[in-house]
Amino acid sequence: MLAKRIIPCLDIKDGKTVKGVNFVNFRDAGDPVELGRQYSLQGADELVYLDITASHEGRKTFTDLVRKVAAEVNIPFTVGGGINALQDVDRLLNAGADKVSLNSSALRNPGLINEIAANFGAQVCVVAIDANFEDNDWRCYLNGGRIPTERYLFEWAKEAQERGAGEILFTSMTHDGVKTGYANEALNELNKLLSIPVIASGGAGTKEHFRDAFLKGNADAALAASVFHFGEIPISELKEYLAKENIPVRL
Repeated sequence: MLAKRIIPCLDIKDGKTVKGVNFVNFRDAGDPVELGRQYSLQGADELVYLDITASHEGRKTFTDLVRKVAAEVNIPFTVGGGINALQDVDRLLNAGADKVSLNSSALRNPGLINEIAANFGAQVCVVAIDANFEDNDWRCYLNGGRIPTERYLFEWAKEAQERGAGEILFTSMTHDGVKTGYANEALNELNKLLSIPVIASGGAGTKEHFRDAFLKGNADAALAASVFHFGEIPISELKEYLAKENIPVRL
């Protein structure tokens, strides 16, 4: 069985790491390069850097930050935000990123997934889906949870896989930042539907929440932000706990 991955997520706004609740009310969480370096030393398996206002403000993800992170961090990291063309992917991979995460741009132009997979390989292309549970279904949102679409989680995730996505990063907007656990039922459905890895995001508050994402949600990886940024759950401690719960992790 493949080891389950623990992935700190760093939401970047104006060059700083921030954390919000339900995608709003952001507070400063520190320097993104230094945090990434610390997480790498603490045993994180991967990192995700998301420029959370890039799509909204029409900017490109800042390449300089990616270069600085690559110089300090020795684990794979994914970069997302404002990636709209193959040139953006090329620039970020050349700056040192291992993968790119598409969200709004993939919903607006699904063919971009095919292009990235064909040019750089499926392993480079992570499709991030921000979905909110409303009217008994998971509606997908654009631009950092600001704009509702007519796409829904399961059909969109299936299409993304068929177009060449290598992973799905599913963030439950309903659970984001409230620390009551991940959307395990939806994660389990995704796991049954897809053959590519599913990363759980939104809702981590305790070590048990990570355990449940793996055991109940069958997630391949669990991503979290504030519990790591504010020192609530040390990564090494979390991994030791998961190992005791018979969940395969890299120690």
